[in-house]
Amino acid sequence: MEEKMICLRDKIGEFLCEFGEKDDRIYVIDSDLAKSTKAIEFQNKFPERFVEAGISEASAMSIAMGLASEGQIPFYVNFAIFVSGTAWTQLRQAAYANSNIKMIASYAGMDNGKDGATHHANEDLAIVRAIPNVKILVPSNKKEMKEAIEIAIEYNGPVYIRDVVPDVEFDGEPEIGKSTIVRDNGNDFAIVYEGTAAGIAYKGFEALEQKGYKGKLINIFSIKPLDIDMINMISNNVKCILTIENHSIIGGLGGAISEILAQKKSHAPISFIG
Repeated sequence: MEEKMICLRDKIGEFLCEFGEKDDRIYVIDSDLAKSTKAIEFQNKFPERFVEAGISEASAMSIAMGLASEGQIPFYVNFAIFVSGTAWTQLRQAAYANSNIKMIASYAGMDNGKDGATHHANEDLAIVRAIPNVKILVPSNKKEMKEAIEIAIEYNGPVYIRDVVPDVEFDGEPEIGKSTIVRDNGNDFAIVYEGTAAGIAYKGFEALEQKGYKGKLINIFSIKPLDIDMINMISNNVKCILTIENHSIIGGLGGAISEILAQKKSHAPISFIG
């Protein structure tokens, strides 16, 4: 396991171009941020399949729905706060229709620090998770990012992908509804993290091990649906669970896991960092 602090959003344009080369149903919709999200690479290579909606996020989501209704596979690429928040009503309508739209939510959580609180997305998991039908994927490295896009293309329905900053290498095949134990050294604790919080989760795990504790480190690739079997397994075996997320502790990864644990008669105590 090796942590490389590269910015995975630099790969988004490259991966979309690669898949766009193979499948001419793939379109990209932008809201005046293609340079920041790297969607500009797709624009340069496939201008006829790139739609610039300007600073009109609701219209961009509606355009994506229209393209999907015509059999295309649209990717709306924008800052997470705008994909999930500004266009929420249109996203909700699309999800109720199980529209085949795909979203790549860049600068999630606190990642867009320089632009201030208005551009942070500390609530996106909570507000997207509450909508029916949407699958939520959070890759931890460039391999998972590419495979998340591929999964989204193959899946018929709305998919929300959170892009990430760290690039942490480990074995495991990403899959909707599945997670990966990246380290399993004991049952003193389990740290459960979503991809955008990978860097700090690994540092925390190593700090606990240096103090003599032996635990598990678990990567949640799919936040919706969750890997219920994994959660049940650790809740019955470890002494405590700690969730780490680049998001508010209200309604995000910790909240989602707690909804499962609350239905059990007994489980390991759980704490949240966000």
